[in-house]
Amino acid sequence: MPLARSLSMTSLNGLLQCEDEDLPVEDLLLFEISWEVTNKVGGIYTVIQTKAKTTADEWGENYFLIGPYFEQNVKTQVEFSEPPNPAVKKAMDTMKSQGCQVFFGRWLIEGSPYVLLFDIGSAAWNLDKWKGEFWEVSNIGIPFHDREANDAVIFGSLTAWFLKELSSQFDDKPNIIAHFHEWQAGVGLILSRSQKLPVATIFTTHATLLGRYLCAASIDFYNNLDQFDIDKEAGERQIYHRYCMERASVHCAHVFTTVSQITATEAEHMLKKSPDVVTPNGLNIKKFSAMHEFQNLHSMYKARIQEFIRGHFYGHLDFDLDKTLFFFIAGRYEFSNKGADMFLEALSRLNFLLRVHKADVTVIVFFIMPAKTNNFNVETLKGQAVRKQLWDTAQSVKEKFGRKLYNALLKGEIPDLNKILDRDDISIMKRAIFSTQRHSLPPVTTHNMIDDSNDPILNTIRRIGLFNNRTDRVKVILHPEFLSSTSPLLPLDYEEFVRGCHLGVFPSYYEPWGYTPAECTVMGIPSVTTNLSGFGCFMQEHVADPEAYGIYIVDRRFRSPDESCNQLTQFLYGFCQQNRRQRIIQRNRTERLSDLLDWKYLGRYYMHARHLALSRTFPDKFEMEPSAPPKTEGFRFPRPSSVPPSPSVSQHSSPHHSEAEDEDEDERYDEDEEAERDRQNIKSPFSLGALPQGKKKQHGEYRN
Repeated sequence: MPLARSLSMTSLNGLLQCEDEDLPVEDLLLFEISWEVTNKVGGIYTVIQTKAKTTADEWGENYFLIGPYFEQNVKTQVEFSEPPNPAVKKAMDTMKSQGCQVFFGRWLIEGSPYVLLFDIGSAAWNLDKWKGEFWEVSNIGIPFHDREANDAVIFGSLTAWFLKELSSQFDDKPNIIAHFHEWQAGVGLILSRSQKLPVATIFTTHATLLGRYLCAASIDFYNNLDQFDIDKEAGERQIYHRYCMERASVHCAHVFTTVSQITATEAEHMLKKSPDVVTPNGLNIKKFSAMHEFQNLHSMYKARIQEFIRGHFYGHLDFDLDKTLFFFIAGRYEFSNKGADMFLEALSRLNFLLRVHKADVTVIVFFIMPAKTNNFNVETLKGQAVRKQLWDTAQSVKEKFGRKLYNALLKGEIPDLNKILDRDDISIMKRAIFSTQRHSLPPVTTHNMIDDSNDPILNTIRRIGLFNNRTDRVKVILHPEFLSSTSPLLPLDYEEFVRGCHLGVFPSYYEPWGYTPAECTVMGIPSVTTNLSGFGCFMQEHVADPEAYGIYIVDRRFRSPDESCNQLTQFLYGFCQQNRRQRIIQRNRTERLSDLLDWKYLGRYYMHARHLALSRTFPDKFEMEPSAPPKTEGFRFPRPSSVPPSPSVSQHSSPHHSEAEDEDEDERYDEDEEAERDRQNIKSPFSLGALPQGKKKQHGEYRN
């Protein structure tokens, strides 16, 4: 019979066939284990948090997350309760009776999944014993000074202990799937396999440990993947024990997955195993009821950014804000890995092109990358104060002017405009104009940097000379702090800021997935990414002409750095040449790509990994369908019939092109027709038919 429920476990329907007629559906439990459950450290938190609703909808009450207990996180994120599952409660009670603190409740995020949290500190007295047991099963020694690795041993030992207590209650029935994320959770997987627990295991690496370290050292990583002495490189960086934990987890798991094709290639060389399934990262997509609501939000938040610009560039505001484009880069301050080095060089070249062609476009670029600072710098705060003072002056003069005009009209007179403003009003306005004079250039950073002379972004700005001169068509602002709606400078949250910008630029060298361009896409903001990021590779695979849809993919894998920089410069210059109509068309197309990134569709890859794990762990009871690997044929956006927003075709031989050309291009664009065609290219979540009796497949045939 199919192992399925009509509602909460529909994805299993038809995918697996169970030979045990009496196996109750309720005995199938899914556990996801990660150090970042209720504990935000990096991008894995976003993956688990956003995926929770889709997984909870699929598995219902049988889905649990396991993570570490940190009181400061739990206070605001978790609602404690008793476990509804008696087997889970019994396993927890057994652990509690032996001195371990275990907490259970609902994580207050979308989907409200159950969470099981282990207090690492309460079990720390077992550390030496558990490190000894881990050595016996893996021959991996953990140095005492590595706090993170020691915590991973405690967390993993508690996880394996819980799974052992739980599985012992089910009389050999194959009822548990345990999905481990990253090396911090891997100890639990290794111990579970060494104890031969009846648990189907999955391990996902979101980025290899050694890959991140090597790329941070500015090594030509991708061209030398097969040349590295892995053990030597890990040992030199004093992470050999962590690397061994990661590699052992990969080889012990029934199913190994990673988040992108580029990371799959990396894992094949770094961890010596190819992933069984590639599981791309998604987001929860919320569509607006009005089709163009996101365009209205863009206009609203762009106006808020323009207010900041008026203050920051007071005295040098000799450019037209209606012809000003806002670009930005955001993320961890990894100068090379995030591509900030190449972006700055491309901006220097873009500045030259715009000046040579006498373009009337101005580009203002924000670097939102947190660094160590003292506080806001005085000049930046002064700029916002001057702007506010000018606004107050203008409002008071306007009110006085309006009152005189109103009184004159009541008397039936046309007022003498030379007399309606008296000498005092003129004096007030002159003082306001004098207050906007400044003898220095607008600052390139909004904060006082602690290590200004060694800051890589500031040093590169000094080298290329982008100091916000009047003649520069590209202006730069480094904001070395996360954005906040309570900031006295730029009072916007990150999402609001992104919506107000025109283009996100993320020319990363090392980016296993890349949530920043993905977030731009779902908000309808075009972005630049690379073919070394998981997101860029995914879009190349699923969109026939990514540039027409506002996804510019820089080739950093098969071109030299200088050629890649020139390509990035051409993308930026082409974007500057678009008129407002073309940018609106492109944003509409970009926003339509958000369906590709919805967990509703990308969740299929995680479903497949779970089905594969069950069939490999319990081959006597579960069989995998021949057509089980998720297919993406047809799950692809074609090249749009009208192409003016694509820079490759919208660039003109001269920056001075005719308006008639634009009108002809616009006439070829039918948004409703394009949108309907794009909707048809998004397939519903996959479902497969029942497995014919007697047709068992070898496990190797299902590798994706």
